Amino acid sequence: MAPRRLVSIAHSYCVGLNRRLAHELARAGAGRWEVTAVAPSSFAGELGQIDLRPEPGEPCRLEAVPAYLSRRIHLMFYGWRLREILSRNWDMIHCWEEPYVTAGAQVALLAPARIPFVFWTAQNLSKTYPPPFRWFEGYCVHRASGWLACGQSTVNAMVSRGYGAKPHRVAPLGVDLEVFSPEPRQDAAGPPVVGYLGRFIHDKGVRLLMRALDGVPSSWRALFVGGGPLERELRAWASRYGDRVRIVTGVPHNEVPLWLRRMDLLCAPSQTMPSWREQQGRMIVEAFACGLPVLASDSGEIPFVVGDAGLVLPEASVESWTRAIDQLIQDPSARREWGNRGLDRARGKFAWPAIARDQLSFFESLLDAPSR
Repeated sequence: MAPRRLVSIAHSYCVGLNRRLAHELARAGAGRWEVTAVAPSSFAGELGQIDLRPEPGEPCRLEAVPAYLSRRIHLMFYGWRLREILSRNWDMIHCWEEPYVTAGAQVALLAPARIPFVFWTAQNLSKTYPPPFRWFEGYCVHRASGWLACGQSTVNAMVSRGYGAKPHRVAPLGVDLEVFSPEPRQDAAGPPVVGYLGRFIHDKGVRLLMRALDGVPSSWRALFVGGGPLERELRAWASRYGDRVRIVTGVPHNEVPLWLRRMDLLCAPSQTMPSWREQQGRMIVEAFACGLPVLASDSGEIPFVVGDAGLVLPEASVESWTRAIDQLIQDPSARREWGNRGLDRARGKFAWPAIARDQLSFFESLLDAPSR
């Protein structure tokens, strides 16, 4: 029996590390599925233009398509070569783009009616988008044979918007356990290092963390890795503590593990906003994979991500954060215990091979459904 053919389209596939899902789909489906990844030939990333570069020995096929307006992700669309690719004899079309953006609607529109189409979404707030984006969303949901949700909070929000009539499954962003892994902490001398990884914006809780650290009585150091509009404010705050606080910007994703290994614990104090709440918290999963203990807020998807493998704190309570940070700083055995729990959770729930197997199982359930 010939293997089934899957095409997976994503702007994030422009970065080799982000093709891990496509690679694991190909490995998990060896002999049963033939996988092709479609990526932009170039993409405007936060640190500059990213050019697509095939990696030696990629287990999936890789096809390049021009992408336009990639600096504005809601408006980005693919070149017309995508039409030719999608017209081939696929068994499943997987679109790793939101259903309300132009690229997601473009894939849905160009997907031949005879071929099942599945999209992925991380949206965990029930929003009414302005035209044309609400039309894009409506068409994608109507056209889809099923959909994948980044997390349980996404499912909870979207079933009330009509998504629930279609088959769906939770498919979180995974972590590469070969890249993110425990190693002896670098620069281990001195007080414990409280870490932060992500955008320097209010939504991610940078201001709350600064206030929480101000009240921690134990000796501590802090490492902030990321970038964003609050950098000047963060540096002004850090100047009060001299060399106890380090701020690092411009770190590419492949170097993130090096900085996580300089931390003793990670704080993820995301704050719920009127139009946004945490959709997964990828930094949490990456910290888990590096064996770091995690303190995280209760915003959005975070409690589902953390489970019983970390400390979930009230997002607006500075006092709770100060107390929890101080307790972990004073207790190395507790840091080791939470770190081991997080590592087990990363390996069992967020490893890319496990996620890929589950996605293929979902695709097969759609193809093998009696109604087809």
